[in-house]
Amino acid sequence: MSDRNDSGLNLLTGGSGDDGGPARSAGHRRAEPPRRSSVGKLVAILVAIVLVVLAGFWVVGQIRDRFGAPADYEGNGEGETTVQIVEGANGGQIAQVLYDADVVASTEAFYRLSLNDERAQTIQPGTYQLREKMSAEAALAALSDVSNRLEARVTIPEGSRIDDIIPAIAENTDLTEEDLRAALEDPAAIGLPEVAGGNPEGYLFPETYFVEPDTTAVQLIGQMVAQTAQVTESLDIANRASELGYNGEEIMTVASILEREVNNDEDFRKAARVIYNRLDDGMPLQMDSTVHYVSGRQGDVFTTPDERDADTPYNTYRYAGLPPGPIGSPGRAAIEAALNPDEGDWMYFVADPETGETTFNDTYEQHQQACQDAGFQC
Repeated sequence: MSDRNDSGLNLLTGGSGDDGGPARSAGHRRAEPPRRSSVGKLVAILVAIVLVVLAGFWVVGQIRDRFGAPADYEGNGEGETTVQIVEGANGGQIAQVLYDADVVASTEAFYRLSLNDERAQTIQPGTYQLREKMSAEAALAALSDVSNRLEARVTIPEGSRIDDIIPAIAENTDLTEEDLRAALEDPAAIGLPEVAGGNPEGYLFPETYFVEPDTTAVQLIGQMVAQTAQVTESLDIANRASELGYNGEEIMTVASILEREVNNDEDFRKAARVIYNRLDDGMPLQMDSTVHYVSGRQGDVFTTPDERDADTPYNTYRYAGLPPGPIGSPGRAAIEAALNPDEGDWMYFVADPETGETTFNDTYEQHQQACQDAGFQC
């Protein structure tokens, strides 16, 4: 009985085993090796992914370079050629124009470059002098350089007459005076308004025009007439002229006189009032500029007795009222002044060509004194 009790005690108390060593508890597990850090595993996985992705890019790049890169010439090209870029052309359309002219080796080479280069947004419509077999980079650089654009530039100053305008155009473009004057003889073709009565004087708007190589005389003259129409419409010339008791043609005539008689825009409205005051009073305008239109005098403000006696409706010394039409091409400021004259009783003005100042007076005596002060006889 006691032997069983001792044996049981040994089992419950974890006494020595048969080999004399310490007995293991029935609930104690064998010790395991330490686990690898989960953070380390994640880092390893990420590194592996990055390496795979980089390797993929390298492989794709190699394949693209060997088999998928668009054809492209090298360098700045050779020879000469011209291309025309139309208004509103996008990158793909420009690329096609260049490819058709053998400027670039492929449309794709230029198009890809244009998508990521801001210079492509600066390309203007027009005709360009380029080379054949240019790299896409060289072609883009050439198109974004305005010096490669083939165009003539003609500047028409305010107050210019047809006899000034036609030689200026012929001198600065490939158009001939013969073709230009022939265009003026076709009012319908150039879009001349009916109010002009077939006379284009005053309707070739004064500004700077860029003339492409293939522009015809009719197209250029028509563009100048259209610009006049655009400006006068924006100023509502028809309605505003009617409010003053005149028509659009008469307003253009007044404006053309202002351009020739007054030295600066600030005096346009006062001078316009002088013209209207004289017209209302039935007094001859006595404008030297209208006499010069017939005599052809240039460079001064004087007239001779013979000029003032000339029998022509443009002689405002001899005939009261406005001349039959404009005596030059007025700019926007002069047209606006003719439509919006200052209020005043002035009947006379004299413009000093040296100082640029214009003196306005109500009486003839005051006018004579102003002329003497300016150093010449009126």
